Amino acid sequence: MRGCSSRTKLAHNRDTAVCMTNCPTVIVTVGLPARGKTYISKKLTRYLNWIGVATREFNVGQYRRECVKIYKSFEFFSPDNEEGLKIRRQCASAALNDVRQYLTEDGGQVAVFDATNTTRERRETIIQFAEQNGFKVFFVESVCEDPDVIQENIVQVKLGSPDYTNCNTEEAAEDFMKRIKCYENSYEPLDEVLDRDLSFIKIMDVGQRYLVNRVLDHIQSRIVYYLMNIHITPRSIYLCRHGESELNVNGRIGGDSGLTPRGKEFGKKLSHFIQTQGISDLKVWTSQMKRTIQTAEALGVPYEQWKVLNEIDAGVCEEMMYEEIQEHFPLEFAMRDQDKYRYRYPKGESYEDLVQRLEPVIMELERQENVLVICHQAVMRCLLAYFLDKTAEELPYLKCPLHTVLKLTPVAYGCKVESISLNVDAVNTHRERPENVEVSRLSEEALLTVPAHQ
Repeated sequence: MRGCSSRTKLAHNRDTAVCMTNCPTVIVTVGLPARGKTYISKKLTRYLNWIGVATREFNVGQYRRECVKIYKSFEFFSPDNEEGLKIRRQCASAALNDVRQYLTEDGGQVAVFDATNTTRERRETIIQFAEQNGFKVFFVESVCEDPDVIQENIVQVKLGSPDYTNCNTEEAAEDFMKRIKCYENSYEPLDEVLDRDLSFIKIMDVGQRYLVNRVLDHIQSRIVYYLMNIHITPRSIYLCRHGESELNVNGRIGGDSGLTPRGKEFGKKLSHFIQTQGISDLKVWTSQMKRTIQTAEALGVPYEQWKVLNEIDAGVCEEMMYEEIQEHFPLEFAMRDQDKYRYRYPKGESYEDLVQRLEPVIMELERQENVLVICHQAVMRCLLAYFLDKTAEELPYLKCPLHTVLKLTPVAYGCKVESISLNVDAVNTHRERPENVEVSRLSEEALLTVPAHQ
């Protein structure tokens, strides 16, 4: 699917994820300081990597900090400071060189170039760089005039920056406001007439309004759709699995069994826990499987069933114990251990398939505020990997025990996680990757990490 045959060859040789870009894309942020550019960059990078598009963020401020170890004051950013201007240009150039290497040699598909890029001249330099290397460019501009939002961003993010390690809060905030002033006079926003030939999205006042111009391909379309769904309203997302099921106790995967007495007890405890959280307008989502519905019923509140939240389809291995899979399908069992993320059960699904299936859930979670998702082990791993920025290799081994609630609260550039056990005993269903994943291994070696069950 790539435009360049050599890059297609590279993708096939490395057995990487399906490429969704005809040629590599550079996403370029535009905007004054404290407008959420880095927040957008990090979130977009996390999302694109999660859906299988190899993406890396290049923050020019980080290059500047590595070059100038000690930050003195806003005067470094003054338009009259020739030395500062020279250093900033060198840092931007170094970052672009790394972008080139990532997209041409390291198998990257999208690079996010995170800087102010507030002048037409600077943006033209980036466009020329992209044209010389055969890259597409997509600009993401964040415009915000709301002083409360700007102040909140400064307090939440900027004051924790290495630039202000030895500063008190007031001094740091004052210096940062002066830093913004250094950019204001030369700021040339993207213009729908002057820049009509460019591909861009302009986000105004943290998503109150958008201007989208010349979306050229599938990847740009997905970027726009994603950016139009995210928000910064404080909220929490609660993830948990259903209560313990009859098949869990028997060590069988998949199926559609009901809850055990302990599973029903978890439902009652979950109801009490949610009440103690005092959440207004909590939405509850379940899969269409009996065990999640029975768990939600105990809450006594309305809930919404999502078919896409159903557990991973184990195909011919549905309702089998790991011991039975090893006995009847030893080759399949070994292949799954070798690459658990990409392995697809015969007539079933892989974790990679599951991620694609769950993308609408992620979009809706980004749009919503407080949500409780009652789901399944593999599904919860995929959702958790998105919020915690975990790799495809880490994802299938994330620990999501029964009868435990994970509370995710978005903060600055990441997500705070609280794990709350509701103190109801349950079987362990987590199987670690065994040391020996060869097809020729002994049954004992293959089954070494299977958790105990009836």
